[in-house]
Amino acid sequence: MEFKDYYATLGVPEDADAKAIKSAYRKLARKYHPDVSREDDAEAKFKEVGEAYEVLGDAEKRAEYDQLRRYGNRAGEQFEPPPGWHGAGDGGFQAGETHFEGDFSDFFESLFGGRGQRRGGSHGFAGGGHGFERRARRGQDVELELPLFLEEVVSGQPKQVRFTIAQHDALGRREETEKSLNVRIPKGVVDGERIRLKGQGGAGVDGAESGDLYLKVRFAPHPRFDVDGLDLILTVPLAPWEAALGARVEVPTLTGRLQLTIPPNSQTGARLRIKGKGLPGRSADGDLYALLKVVMPPRPAEGDEALWRGLAEHHAGFHPRSQWS
Repeated sequence: MEFKDYYATLGVPEDADAKAIKSAYRKLARKYHPDVSREDDAEAKFKEVGEAYEVLGDAEKRAEYDQLRRYGNRAGEQFEPPPGWHGAGDGGFQAGETHFEGDFSDFFESLFGGRGQRRGGSHGFAGGGHGFERRARRGQDVELELPLFLEEVVSGQPKQVRFTIAQHDALGRREETEKSLNVRIPKGVVDGERIRLKGQGGAGVDGAESGDLYLKVRFAPHPRFDVDGLDLILTVPLAPWEAALGARVEVPTLTGRLQLTIPPNSQTGARLRIKGKGLPGRSADGDLYALLKVVMPPRPAEGDEALWRGLAEHHAGFHPRSQWS
């Protein structure tokens, strides 16, 4: 088992005062906090920083640790206890022995035997007793992306969410647990919104409250509808004669189909509003906008050219690009 240099972990000198140690810990804890850090080894570094502060931030632990350092132990080298020294636990220190499998390292456990604050007892190298209370700790928050089809947003039916989270058992050992929840989608949710489910994250330690689950909503692309807040946009293709003469066309919505009236002389790009057929809102539902687009037949039929030429002669004075002049 290697000796750990807690001063190097926090980046402070051996003679650093309590204020400097606390300041270094806070800075590194923010840097490596798993909820904000993007580094691959952030969780491991966060634990190392916490372990170092658990020792150097406590005057009694620091004094015992400093005695071990003065005995000649250095980081990366095999830990060699002084003669007559017994580590925490029931059998004294033995090289390579694991006293506790938890958030803190074997090295820490061999020195102090627990994860939390001291209850009392004598301390020292020769046969000293060590007692600890585990420190209550709030459970881990979890953040996931929640992909939703637009039909799911409209239906209001619960959405099943499965995820795996790291928990700790009664002995502090880390284990992976799978959770499954039926989440009701709140009315009025929009793409990118963050939903908080209180107490659905990781379980707390020693009676502390559980963490929260955060779901970031992502609307899956729809083959027909574009989304603008709570409004939906549907491109409606029209034949030239439908745009010119007007028509009744059937259009899809997320809840069925309906008949839409196309006014005569409609232009490409015109938008027709269908009230209340968008996404559900908290106070009012969004609207559906039909975006008109005139399309030509894929293949001309016999006689089409003569008809188009006649139409061109009939509107000889019409210049569609006159606004460019």
